[in-house]
Amino acid sequence: MFTKVPFLEEETHGIVTRGGNRGRVSSDGHDWRALYASAQTELPFEGHFPPVRDQLLVLHRSGPVTLDRYDTGRPKAHLVQRGGVHMHPGGMPFSVRLYGALDTIHVYLRRSVIEEIAAELVAGDPALVEIPADIADQDPMLENLMEAVRFALEARDAATPIYIDHLARALAAHLVRRYSGAKFKQARSEASRPDLTRALDYMRAHIEQPISLADVAAAAGRSPSYLSRQFREQLGKAPHAYLIDMRLDLARELLEQTGDRIATIALDCGFSHQEHLTRLFRRRFNTTPAAWRRSRYR
Repeated sequence: MFTKVPFLEEETHGIVTRGGNRGRVSSDGHDWRALYASAQTELPFEGHFPPVRDQLLVLHRSGPVTLDRYDTGRPKAHLVQRGGVHMHPGGMPFSVRLYGALDTIHVYLRRSVIEEIAAELVAGDPALVEIPADIADQDPMLENLMEAVRFALEARDAATPIYIDHLARALAAHLVRRYSGAKFKQARSEASRPDLTRALDYMRAHIEQPISLADVAAAAGRSPSYLSRQFREQLGKAPHAYLIDMRLDLARELLEQTGDRIATIALDCGFSHQEHLTRLFRRRFNTTPAAWRRSRYR
């Protein structure tokens, strides 16, 4: 069952909260449920860490750098290039010795999300699907997904729960497909228009509130990964992208039909502030909300 509480710092190994880290920005206070993230510069250290429940991914955003890694048995020395990603499965202790300063992003992905995706993709028991401890030296897809998480950390307007839920499931799907070694189900379409109707009705009814993919899926009576696939198959967009369009369409209607202040309209449509609305409005309609309103009354 997918959790409805935020992924908290105390659920991690504690690597990112070490005193030697610099310039740290994290998902604390973002109400992210499917993953936890922290970006920082790590100084040389040696640490031994007990197991946690969830999958850890560590992206090297600088390098090359030398480190020793102890997943099991004797330590192994690695020269990791920029773009390398460490994968540490939940339930496994590990030790590491870092020899140089390193820019990283740590992403903890809920084990429940991996199993949810595995249930959609894999033949057999999803609880048995494992992502092995490894270092991926070249995986542009994994690197790009983790950079998208970092962008959301630094650009709070992009840090919406429904977008992070989408990224978490994209990460889980990539890990399961590329690294699990599991046998996959035969692809089949299970599109169901009533499911989408319930999902869209929920999004409209709660459009001014923070909305997570889990909330929408619960309203539709489906799993988040199943519903996300339905959106792409039937509507051609991920749920977070469709929600943004819904909010922009409502904002445009309110600009035309009311005299409300633009800042008020932004909040009523689920945007964090007026500048957030203005930026996305310009991207889609090639004009600003104020200019759009003036053009309607000429």
